[in-house]
Amino acid sequence: MGEHKPRDIDVSTPNVARIYDYFLGGKDNFAVDREAAAQLTAMMPFLPQVAVANRVFVRRAVKVLTADYGIRQFIDLGAGLPTQQSVHMVAQAIAPESRVVYVDNDPVVCSHGRALLEGDNSAMVEGSLLKPDEVLDAEVTRSMIDFKQPFALLMAAVLHFVPDEKNPHGIITRFRDVMVPGSALVISHGTIETDPDDPRARLSSRVYSQASARLSLRPLDEVRAFFAGFELIEPGLALTSDWRADGTEPTDGIADTMRCAVGILR
Repeated sequence: MGEHKPRDIDVSTPNVARIYDYFLGGKDNFAVDREAAAQLTAMMPFLPQVAVANRVFVRRAVKVLTADYGIRQFIDLGAGLPTQQSVHMVAQAIAPESRVVYVDNDPVVCSHGRALLEGDNSAMVEGSLLKPDEVLDAEVTRSMIDFKQPFALLMAAVLHFVPDEKNPHGIITRFRDVMVPGSALVISHGTIETDPDDPRARLSSRVYSQASARLSLRPLDEVRAFFAGFELIEPGLALTSDWRADGTEPTDGIADTMRCAVGILR
């Protein structure tokens, strides 16, 4: 995007996806997003590393699910742009027949995504994780995903933007209802593991309250509860920078504030 403003895009309000894009070193962000990111990194300079560690976790989870659990179908909710080392690239490097449906509620992201995915055995659906039935019933989803076979549902760094009043447990339950045994749930989530009055948590909440989605950090037990009905694979609920870390990534072993896990439906 740079500073070119696509039609009908609000550049006066920080957008959580564009802030994340900025942390990852992307160009799909505006000055208002960079200003919000600067406020966050002024107190928490490690945040860009947390964003990168999250992407590393997603890649590792997809590799494990494809290679070790035989999963060949993925739905990536709140996916953003499917650019370098995205889910379909990682999965198809192991199993070329793998299929991926990316879901995002940003029409510009979806437009760009469709162009990027042409011919890649993957597709982009414009939709919201807050409306599971619309995602599940979308023509593209139905054409790409065989619900009689296991699939992996990815919810990476998105549930902490779903407040309790939006019923995140109900959202996960609706997707779980269409899963067959052997399906997987992949979640990474910002957590609050210090005093709730920690100034960093207050700053994060304040900045994101002015953005396109409010931040809802949760304690570990609440994040673990999202996996009801799923069996967590090793190493369980871990820091994104520690999940099956092998020292090959610069973010391996950093101290961060994002927890993650992969669960298998039994």
